[in-house]
Amino acid sequence: MNKTVCIIIFLTSLCCVLSKKPKEKPDWAKKDIRDFSDADMERLLDQWEEDEEPLEPDELPEHLRPVPSIDLSKIDQDNPEALLEQTKKGRTLMTFVQVAGKVTRNEAEEITKLWQTSLWNNHIQAERYMVDDNRAIFLFKDGSQAWTAKDYLIEQEQCESVTIESKVYQGKHNPKFGTVEKVEL
Repeated sequence: MNKTVCIIIFLTSLCCVLSKKPKEKPDWAKKDIRDFSDADMERLLDQWEEDEEPLEPDELPEHLRPVPSIDLSKIDQDNPEALLEQTKKGRTLMTFVQVAGKVTRNEAEEITKLWQTSLWNNHIQAERYMVDDNRAIFLFKDGSQAWTAKDYLIEQEQCESVTIESKVYQGKHNPKFGTVEKVEL
């Protein structure tokens, strides 16, 4: 008896499924794909992404990520750089590094490559791009690491200066050490 009831239920549900008419396609979906306009392609993409789960915040493009919250009570009020460092956490930041002395582009590239490797060994990830014969950009995916990198870089004998957010930090072995100059953009 149980088997008979199960078979009847199964057949009834099968009939219900088969008797339903498929949902009618919109006119744009009936066209040949080669005849789709840009608007049709957009609708198709929207339909495709309809059932997708939203991306995690760390997977979103940087401009769509939520801004990290900053606890001002934990920041030293006498250190404005600490506030800047917190606001750049998780954001891309470029830092300009000037190599001191009369060096060729190849020498400057070798020096900055050594600095980059040292930073990577300290878990500070920076991409390096030469922009002049004695100047490089260090690109930090987590901008808060730029200030830690700056502390390392200005200690290097061949570092003339490091520029972060338009503020120039002179290298400690630079004759100009002790002065901070503003860069006009």
